[in-house]
Amino acid sequence: MADRYVTFTRTAPGRFLTRRLGLPQPVPLHRWSPRRPRLGGPLLLLTAGDIPLAGLHEALTRTGLPPHAGPLGSRRPAAVVLDATGVSTVAALADVHTTLHPVVRSIAPSGRVVVLGAPLSPDDHHQAAAQQALEGFVRSLGKEIGRGRTVQLVRTPSAPAAEATLRFLLSPKSAYVSGQVIEAADEVAAEAEAWADADFEAAVVADAGAGPGSEPVIELPHPARLLAGRTALVTGAARGIGAAVAEVLARDGARVVVLDVPSAEEELVRVAERVGGTALPLDITANDAGERIAAALPGDLGILVHNAGITRDRRLANMAADRWSSVVDVNLASVLRTTDFLLKSGTVRRGGRIVATASISGLAGNAGQTNYAASKAGVVGFVRCLAPRALAEYGVTVNAVAPGFIESRMTAAVPLLLREAGRRMNSLGQGGLPVDVAETVAWLATGAVNGQTIRVCGQSLLGA
Repeated sequence: MADRYVTFTRTAPGRFLTRRLGLPQPVPLHRWSPRRPRLGGPLLLLTAGDIPLAGLHEALTRTGLPPHAGPLGSRRPAAVVLDATGVSTVAALADVHTTLHPVVRSIAPSGRVVVLGAPLSPDDHHQAAAQQALEGFVRSLGKEIGRGRTVQLVRTPSAPAAEATLRFLLSPKSAYVSGQVIEAADEVAAEAEAWADADFEAAVVADAGAGPGSEPVIELPHPARLLAGRTALVTGAARGIGAAVAEVLARDGARVVVLDVPSAEEELVRVAERVGGTALPLDITANDAGERIAAALPGDLGILVHNAGITRDRRLANMAADRWSSVVDVNLASVLRTTDFLLKSGTVRRGGRIVATASISGLAGNAGQTNYAASKAGVVGFVRCLAPRALAEYGVTVNAVAPGFIESRMTAAVPLLLREAGRRMNSLGQGGLPVDVAETVAWLATGAVNGQTIRVCGQSLLGA
C-alpha cells in the first residue's frame, strides 16, 4: 500500500506544514538496484582508542567502498567507519566524541555510520564497561542522525571476521537496518572470507571520476556470484516477504524451491515461475514435512529459510485454545521439527545456512499477540541455542531476521491510525519493504555471522 504521507512530505506544502508542526519528514531510502548498486560517495575511516584493528583498511577496500585518501573538499562522505576496538577505558570514550563530532552532520542522506567494537572482556570490567557504552552510543545516534542515515555497532575480534558484515552494512542493501549490534566471530570468518575473495577476484578498479585526489572505486561483479550453486528452500513463499526472499536469493544465483500451503498453490506457482524455481505445495505443520521436503529437493540443501507464519490476534482473556496452538505450531513448532530432521538427515549440507523469521513483537511484545509474540520469541531462543552447536556439529550457521513494520497485505489491513503510527515509530520515519527483509536474509545466507537476530525495522522505537 502506498505511503501517502511520505508522498505528501515531498511536496512544497507538505514540507512547510510538517516543519511547522514538527512532524517526521522521511527521506527516500537508497535501496540496491542494478543502476545504483553502491552508496554514492567516499568512505571515511576514523580511529578511537590506542590500537587500530589490523587489516581493516584492506578489508574495507574489498567491500567495494575503499577508505578515502586525502581531503574531502566539498564532498560529503557516504559512510563513516569508526574503529573503536581499541577503546578499553572510560577516558578513551572521549575519542569517540572527538572523532565523530566534527563529521556527523556532513554525512550524505542515506549514509552509513558503522562503529567497530571489540568483544567484551570477561577479565577486564573497565574494558567491558567502555565497550558496552558503545551500544548505548550507537542506538542513541541512530535515533537522532536522521535523513535516512543508519548507525550500527559490529563487535569483532578481527578485520576478516567483520568483512562480509561490512560489505552488507556499507551497501544500499542494508537501507532499513539500523541501531543493530552485530557479533562477528573468527570461527565463521573463514568461509565468509572465501566468499569475499571469490567475489573480489573479478573486481575492476576504476577512477571515481570525481576530480584530483578522488579514491578508487571497486567495481564488483553482479551479485549472482554470491549464492551460485546453492539450493535454497523458502517457506511461506507465495506472497509478501517470502516471495521477496525467493526473488533476491534467485537474483544472487541460488536455485530456489518455494513452499507454501496447498491452498496458495496458484500464487506459489507464479512465484516459482518468476524466479525460475520449483513450487512445493505443502503444509509445513505436517509431521512428515521434513521427509517430504527432503524427497522433493533436487539435491543437498544449502539455504533453509523459515518464513512461514500466521497471526490469530486476540487478547489473552478472549483467546480460544485453537488460536494459540495454530500460531505456535506454524511459527515455532514446525521450525523445530523440520530443522531437526533436515540437519540430522544430512539434507542441509555442511556449509549450509539456516535463517528463521522472528519479529519485533517477539522482542518487545505487542498487545493482542501473546500467541504470536511467544512463537517469535521462541524463534530467537531456537537460534541462540542451536547456532553454536550446529556450527560445531554440522558446519551450519543459524540466524534470524526480526521484521518491524513492513508494507504488506497484512499491514495494509491495519486500521489507518495504527498503520500510520507503525510506519512512523522508527528512526527512519517510514515502513520497510519486503525486499529489505529479503536483502538481510541473503546476507545471512552468505555465512557472515552466526547466532544473530537482526532487526529489520528502521530502528523501531519498540524494544531493544
